[in-house]
Amino acid sequence: MTDTTATTDTTEQRRVRVVLVDDHRMFRTGVQAEIGETERTGVDVVGEAADVDQAVTVVTATRPDVVLLDVHLPGGGGVEVLKRCAPFMADVAQPVRFLALSVSDAAEDVIGVIRGGARGYVTKTITGPDLVNSIFRVSDGDAVFSPRLAGFVLDAFASTDAPPVDEDLDRLTQREREVLRLIARGYAYKEVAKQLYISVKTVESHVSAVLRKLQLSNRHELTRWATARRLV
Repeated sequence: MTDTTATTDTTEQRRVRVVLVDDHRMFRTGVQAEIGETERTGVDVVGEAADVDQAVTVVTATRPDVVLLDVHLPGGGGVEVLKRCAPFMADVAQPVRFLALSVSDAAEDVIGVIRGGARGYVTKTITGPDLVNSIFRVSDGDAVFSPRLAGFVLDAFASTDAPPVDEDLDRLTQREREVLRLIARGYAYKEVAKQLYISVKTVESHVSAVLRKLQLSNRHELTRWATARRLV
């Protein structure tokens, strides 16, 4: 109750225009329901997109204050959106700021979008009030991270060395990497499907592809492989 009142008091003076970029329609609908009640939250959702091309088109047309950006998207991923929207981020008079909102909490995903120009990175476990607060903070130019993710960025920018290339990991698609991490953490197929908004059958297909590409026999070997590379 206190949190809601605080949010309302803060947002009575201004509104933040937001674009949602995520390839899962159900997730976009859920976020819209959670943050899109403008009179309550101060957030005005002015557009949605499901892939890179749509995202660039919508951002160009609406010039929002903040873009909630998924890391893994058809057409090149969140980093590609950031690259193509760089002129809008550099606009001093009306900057478009990006906040990554992803199921992934992998270091390479966090570092990739921050290097691309995003102002923050939060995971999809974030609560509605905290997401609204993060949107306003990013709109104000602050950097916002979910707990523990800031450490990835500090470590990355403290070192001038480029991260080593992992040829085995590079064989996997972005979605296969997401499935790999969740399976390695002990998630059941149904839990992975729920987390990623895909079917159990699709999860099974991704696991089979991962095992084949990495030349592993079962999920126990997969877990050991992922743990050795600090992916879990």
